[in-house]
Amino acid sequence: MKQFFSTFAVALSFVAGAASAQSPSSGAAAQARLELDQDAAGPVIEPAVYGHFVEHMGTGVYGGMWVGPESSIPNTRGWRNDVVQALRQVGIPVMRWPGGCFADDYDWRDGIGDPEKRPVRVNRWWGGTENNRVGTHEFMDLVEQLGSEAYLAGNMGSMPPRALSQWLEYMTADGKSTLAEERRKNGRDKPWKVKYVGVGNESWGCGGNMRGEYQSDLHNRYATFLGQVVRVASGDGEGNDALVDVLMARSGKHMDAFTLHYYTIPGDWSRKGEATGFDAQAWARTLKSAMGIDGRIEAVSRIMDKHDPKRRIALYVDEWGSWYDTPPGAPALHQQNSLRDAMIAALSFNAFHRHTDRVRMANIAQMVNVLQAMVLTDGPSMVLTPTYHAFDLYRPFRGATPLRATLQTPRFSVGDVELPSVDMSAARTPDGQVVLALANLDPKRPAQVATGLKRAARGRLLTASAIDAHNTFAQPRAVVPVPFDAKPGKDGLTLQLPPASLVVVTLAP
Repeated sequence: MKQFFSTFAVALSFVAGAASAQSPSSGAAAQARLELDQDAAGPVIEPAVYGHFVEHMGTGVYGGMWVGPESSIPNTRGWRNDVVQALRQVGIPVMRWPGGCFADDYDWRDGIGDPEKRPVRVNRWWGGTENNRVGTHEFMDLVEQLGSEAYLAGNMGSMPPRALSQWLEYMTADGKSTLAEERRKNGRDKPWKVKYVGVGNESWGCGGNMRGEYQSDLHNRYATFLGQVVRVASGDGEGNDALVDVLMARSGKHMDAFTLHYYTIPGDWSRKGEATGFDAQAWARTLKSAMGIDGRIEAVSRIMDKHDPKRRIALYVDEWGSWYDTPPGAPALHQQNSLRDAMIAALSFNAFHRHTDRVRMANIAQMVNVLQAMVLTDGPSMVLTPTYHAFDLYRPFRGATPLRATLQTPRFSVGDVELPSVDMSAARTPDGQVVLALANLDPKRPAQVATGLKRAARGRLLTASAIDAHNTFAQPRAVVPVPFDAKPGKDGLTLQLPPASLVVVTLAP
């Protein structure tokens, strides 16, 4: 309770105009107006939009999630209980595995059979070795513990089509085939359900450095042998419209989904920037980069519409998130996670909600310890990140119908970067409730969002006393949601947003 009141006081301090050494002092509130329509803005928001990505790199799997059944850290068949419990609480609709770049150098046979006899391989992309202790059986056990769906990233870069087909048969066959019997011998009688299969990953780069025409021919060949699964084509991650056009034209009838990768960085690929200790300029640059995902979705969707006007083929943003420089001595792609990352998540969710006609899955990179992680671990310790809390705040949007809305918002500038003060999303839940998400991007000024609605709002607020505030093992509740309530005044409901904050509320009937 003491922690709750101290956190709530931090949120209130913004409204009062207080400032920290790391966060600029608040100015006069930005005045925004939201006009909400009851008409649907598109199809429902698929729960899979809140999906996840698990790759074998750094401590993303080993140590972060898997400790082995012999570990003193409490676990269930090797998966640490604290992490599984936290993930179950927020809900994991789908997990993509085993990569990433790792997938196109992965032989599924390395990860079955006696764990003590599995081969040790060089992890070509992320350094060190892979002991294959986590393979098909272990991953599918995690899928079942989390009540999730499996999204397999298939190896098109270095294995033949038959290998991918046999992996699926091993997992899903319900008969007396040799592969089904081998699965039973390895401890799993009942077939698993596999809904999604990716045909390669980043085939323009680490998945084979292929020309679009060559990739298209390979995709068609591999997809032919996949059977009744959602066939996911490796798509764009470099802003290459020509690649999208080639793959849609030549392989559209052999795919059910097409992928887009989009990473948010405050700098460039040679010097991406720091995860903490940044200033307001880096805050603004990073959020502007995050907002670029909307334009990239629109561009890819336009090309897809040309070849698939009925929009049968889904767009999966199956890698997205922030990417900063890895601190010296840290495991591969490890980074801290701050309030800024929660804002990146909110901006991304809002963009996905605006494009439900195409975007039917998205997978944050990644789940634990790597890039924009939900959870950080260190030995037996675990902490939930601000990104985890953003996912938790947005849970009411899963399965909801996006609503048309008009937001009139001022803009603000930090150096040469200009951004809207407020970004938002609105939807109607299956039980008829209206839920709003509002993000105040300005790190200096509060915002007042007038709605004119004669309805109260109740939900939660996520903010902190510094723009780079983050949770640590010593201070795990530095950035956590607090209750937020607003009642209509004589001019209707006005929502008061502190600087650098995220609010998700449900409107009273």
